[in-house]
Amino acid sequence: MTSSTGDNQNPVLTFEGKRYDLNALPDELKELVRGMQVADAQLRMHEDTLKVLAVGRQSMAMQMNERLKSVTPLPDEN
Repeated sequence: MTSSTGDNQNPVLTFEGKRYDLNALPDELKELVRGMQVADAQLRMHEDTLKVLAVGRQSMAMQMNERLKSVTPLPDEN
């Protein structure tokens, strides 16, 4: 789903390969479009948060690996 506006044009909703005049849609559909836009924005925000967390976790793992080099591990259980 995408919506776009050009110079002096009505906003257009593109959904499943079809284009619609956004201004001509019933209010109920306009609310659904706004809801989907909010959901898309929230998904992008949370995806970015996950990326930041993954980078932080990777950094901590590298720090642990470096610091554990000076620690003698327990013997293997065989």
